[in-house]
Amino acid sequence: MGAITLRNVAKTYGHGARAVAVIHGVSAEIADGEFIVIVGPSGCGKSTLLRMVAGLEEISGGEIAIGGRVVNDIEPAERDIAMVFQNYALYPHMSVYDNMAYGLKIARLPRAEIEARVQKAAGILELGALLERKPRQLSGGQRQRVAMGRAIVRQPQVFLFDEPLSNLDAKLRAGTRLEIQKLHAELGVTSLFVTHDQVEAMTLGQRLIVMNAGRIEQIGTPEQIYLRPASTFVAGFIGSPPMNLLPGRAQGLQFDAGGTALALPAPAPPAAALTLGVRPEHAQLDPAGPWPLRVEMIEMLGAERLLHGRLGSAPFTLRVDATLAAPRVGEQVPVRVPAEHLHWFDAGTGQRA
Repeated sequence: MGAITLRNVAKTYGHGARAVAVIHGVSAEIADGEFIVIVGPSGCGKSTLLRMVAGLEEISGGEIAIGGRVVNDIEPAERDIAMVFQNYALYPHMSVYDNMAYGLKIARLPRAEIEARVQKAAGILELGALLERKPRQLSGGQRQRVAMGRAIVRQPQVFLFDEPLSNLDAKLRAGTRLEIQKLHAELGVTSLFVTHDQVEAMTLGQRLIVMNAGRIEQIGTPEQIYLRPASTFVAGFIGSPPMNLLPGRAQGLQFDAGGTALALPAPAPPAAALTLGVRPEHAQLDPAGPWPLRVEMIEMLGAERLLHGRLGSAPFTLRVDATLAAPRVGEQVPVRVPAEHLHWFDAGTGQRA
């Protein structure tokens, strides 16, 4: 069983006055067979957390359990995990077959068992025709598949992926994401996948762990995190373009944002200072709309347009269908947002109000 439990896990570099804490009491439960994506900006601690699960970084505090066994003091090789790194780390002088089989040979498995495991992994990843090639004869996507095959043949309890798609171009990234999804559907092995790319996170993860500055901001399904972000950080990080965030004050059915009074379709929560959040696709051009948006720039993205403008002094972005007639730059257009698409956050804490 490959369930993973993180209990108040902490990481500190250095000692005494020079100590720097980078992971601050992270706790999470990952079910057996679940695919979890840890997502966040560079420097948020996501790779450090993954490396602590792998045993490549010492834990400064808390407890990590894999399959019900606490692994704090257990060597990486004994944790029954397999890791796929950002750089493929293939042996250049070995064939694809030998790269995939190398760990099994070191473990002294019988030759027939090695052959069966490598051939099965090659079949899953469509590498059968490449087994005799050297890494230099492969594309970046093929090398990453070999790295995944090397992990698969181990038959571990847990797969750990540390930004494995970062070195691929956009087309290869999309194709490899699909392969990883199919791989998980076939093998059902517990997987932790680290990325800073929200598209990867939203398309791959059954649940996401959103991290910020060494802390967990929110855990949930992609839908939960997108539709009900727990904080302004999550709201601004997940989504492209990100959620519009308008700081201001509410009074009755009016919200003062950037010096402009916006009429609200429903009362705001009771708080002295609030931040109003609106997803770009949830704001609508409407002749009777009560919000006056001054258009400053228009981006044509094929099937849709992004209208960038201002509500008073506050920046605001609208996503509209490209088949609709576009306003002119400098024009003021009326905008409406349905009550169910207004998000409210406490301006002081950034948490959902």
